[in-house]
Amino acid sequence: MQHSGLARRAFLGSAAVAGAGLVTAATTGPAAAATTTATNTPATTVADDRPVPESAASPSATATDTVYRWLGTAGWRIDHGRRTVLFDPYLTRFHTGLYDGTFSEATALTVNTRLVDEHAGRPELVLVSHSHWDHINDVPHIALTTGATVVGTETTYHLLRAWGVPAGQLVVVRGGEVLDFGDGLVVEAVSARHSRNGRRQYFAPGTLHSAPAQPPATVGDLPEGDTLAFQLSFAGGPSAFLTGASDFAERELAGLRPDIAMVAVPSSASTHRYVPRLLEALGRPRTVVPVHWDRFETELVNPVRPDADLGAFVAQVRQTSPRSRVVVPDYLTPRTFR
Repeated sequence: MQHSGLARRAFLGSAAVAGAGLVTAATTGPAAAATTTATNTPATTVADDRPVPESAASPSATATDTVYRWLGTAGWRIDHGRRTVLFDPYLTRFHTGLYDGTFSEATALTVNTRLVDEHAGRPELVLVSHSHWDHINDVPHIALTTGATVVGTETTYHLLRAWGVPAGQLVVVRGGEVLDFGDGLVVEAVSARHSRNGRRQYFAPGTLHSAPAQPPATVGDLPEGDTLAFQLSFAGGPSAFLTGASDFAERELAGLRPDIAMVAVPSSASTHRYVPRLLEALGRPRTVVPVHWDRFETELVNPVRPDADLGAFVAQVRQTSPRSRVVVPDYLTPRTFR
């Protein structure tokens, strides 16, 4: 989707798939920092390219169930009993000009602390896929106010140290590590790749091997710093594969067989056969949940305003893995997967 000559996802590096199909409800209004919370609109299951309403959470959910809430972009809040894990939590959604053709790398970083505190809960663990602003911006505030452990790349480590997060809260991974956080919570780090635009490029490549002299202050201060995916599970619950960008290496996914795959939706064809290759590598998961398809500079309200062709994505899932259930999430709506 073009925005005054600037394709947002082409700019950041997601990929485009042609095709048609699902029509998604959208909100109206200009991009702005989020100051309003989402309504409790039920999420949607897409079956045979038809939207079918589904309850926001299973009426039989118990304290031992794993409950997922989409935070927009690639972000998730995952609750299991009294335990909370966050993945790529970006709730602030401030304006950079990305959708109106006025994007500036000099845009100041800002955190909507009220909104973040309202929806982040008290996480013990924060997983970060990479260090672009729409994935890491709210993480320093969450880490400093909750004491949560943050797992990410070396670049994420150095950026968070510059923001004042203690080294004792930070865990550096490269991919391949299987981390046991006790009481049945297991997280596997997976080396992934950042999605690319139509020119096979992406925004702000680069890595850090030491903390910057000054805390990052603008979106241009945040390099990608390598990209991770994670597979997470609680004992007795479904395993979930979490992505923050739409590219990967099949060899890095060997042996993963998640029950649920949170898949970043592509918007160009730069990644060869992205959807079928990914689903085949993951063993055709039982449930596929598209993420990173919304306009992440609009308010965090339902219905979600799309920035990708969900119909084309669903069609590719159906063709590759016809038995997979596709669930299109709404913001902040609690749901369980069985």
